[in-house]
Amino acid sequence: MRAVVLEEYGEPEVLQIQEVPDPAVGEEEILVTVTATALNRADLLQRRGMYPGPKMTHEIPGMEFSGVVEAVGERVGEHQIGDEVMGIVGGGAYAEKLVTHARQAVRVPSTVRVEDAAALPEVFITAYDAMVLQGGLTTGRTALVHAGASGVGTAAIQIAKAMGARIVVTASAGKLDRCRALGADVAVDYASEDFVEAALAATDGAGVDVVLDVIGGDYLAKNLKSIRVTGTIVQVGVMNPASPEIPLGLMLGKRAKLIGTVLRARPIEEKIAVTNRFARDLVPLFDQGRLQPVIDSRYRLETMAQAHRYMETNANVGKILVDVAG
Repeated sequence: MRAVVLEEYGEPEVLQIQEVPDPAVGEEEILVTVTATALNRADLLQRRGMYPGPKMTHEIPGMEFSGVVEAVGERVGEHQIGDEVMGIVGGGAYAEKLVTHARQAVRVPSTVRVEDAAALPEVFITAYDAMVLQGGLTTGRTALVHAGASGVGTAAIQIAKAMGARIVVTASAGKLDRCRALGADVAVDYASEDFVEAALAATDGAGVDVVLDVIGGDYLAKNLKSIRVTGTIVQVGVMNPASPEIPLGLMLGKRAKLIGTVLRARPIEEKIAVTNRFARDLVPLFDQGRLQPVIDSRYRLETMAQAHRYMETNANVGKILVDVAG
């Protein structure tokens, strides 16, 4: 099979396609012919040698996929050959084939094409897990989500609106209308507006219930000012490498919770558990048309380096997909 293999770290040019052996299928695994994969910020870090993937014979990046089941292990009962599936993996999705634990694969929703389904797993699982399962967002409450036009941000907007919650997002000026069109109640230009003021204004001064942050740095102190008493901040990424100052007095006074979370490094059973919640709670909403993939652009496996360069410009709204099959 063809795969993008990392033999060195650096700029996008290190993303080279090689012929490698097909992966072997374990008894609880399925072999998937990959239709499409999608880019994530972790892929950029891995390419630079800053976020290593799981141990593999060949280091193949890629954390989510959609495709068709080609073979199943002898103990697999959830899927059959020919099923259209999608899911998250620790690595290996930049390839024509991959293996994954059968319980980490989810059926493709009836309203979504298999070639578009690669836009769903990573961002919707991340947003739902962080904002709802860990952050405690419920109907009638309010979330503040940074990078609202990112893959996770566009997923978070849709999830919040589907469950009857309010959502305030930050984004660059040119992306605010897209966020509003997806359902954002308040969209803040982070370069020229104060999101603390916006969050307080949207909640009559009380503060938001949960913050989903992928930025870090000086946003932490501002997030604490934005949340209500007993509110929760869930940190799912750090795009700003600066070490933040934590106003402990404010944190104590608000009895706030600060949760750090990642998805890739979790034990397999935890990944299966959150995948099952995604399948149970969100996939039916796609079937009903209440959620949808947000796709910015598409590339081919041969142009993976170009896709990485584009993601580094931060110009995308939603997901950057890479077509693998064909």
